[in-house]
Amino acid sequence: MSISRRGFLGGLPLLLAGCASTINDQTNYAALPNEQFPLKTVPVENIKPELRRTEVAYVTPHAAGSVVVDTPARRAYYILGNGRAIRYGVGVGRAGLALAGNAYVGRKAEWPTWTPTENMQRREERYRKLAGGMPGGPNNPLGARAMYLYRGGNDTHFRIHGTNQPQSIGLAMSSGCIRMMNHDVVDLYSRVNVGAKVVVIQA
Repeated sequence: MSISRRGFLGGLPLLLAGCASTINDQTNYAALPNEQFPLKTVPVENIKPELRRTEVAYVTPHAAGSVVVDTPARRAYYILGNGRAIRYGVGVGRAGLALAGNAYVGRKAEWPTWTPTENMQRREERYRKLAGGMPGGPNNPLGARAMYLYRGGNDTHFRIHGTNQPQSIGLAMSSGCIRMMNHDVVDLYSRVNVGAKVVVIQA
């Protein structure tokens, strides 16, 4: 079946719109060669569409610059204001190991050192060997960035961080922290200020 020139040109905007969406998605996960530990391109087809970083409509009473983590939905939102937000897919804590309620970003770190909490060391012997901390790098479970959540001046020991297990995004399997794909946590880190409000919604 032939397609007329008019029919082709009429459908071109829709075709380009579809391509533009794919291109924008892939741009979000392009290689980051200037990182301390360079990040490779993540093929966008390897990421479920609903877990890809994207700007969405999102009505919330929380101020622009805040972060809302919807634990049951496995999503985090960076609030832009005017009914808009950047949505990210996240991995969350297993039942009984999750933070709930309000906190704030007490500090931030790039390619952070990871030290298992005392509770983790008590629960599992393998963590006791890391009591002195694991330096940042590709094998570090905190990934490329970490934002440390505080309450009343005290570290809650919960973090929003990257991961070296991208397959865990969208699941509830961490030791309570909020994990993101490394490309996404680099993006969120660049937007969030120390002192920013973080709201964690539980079921």
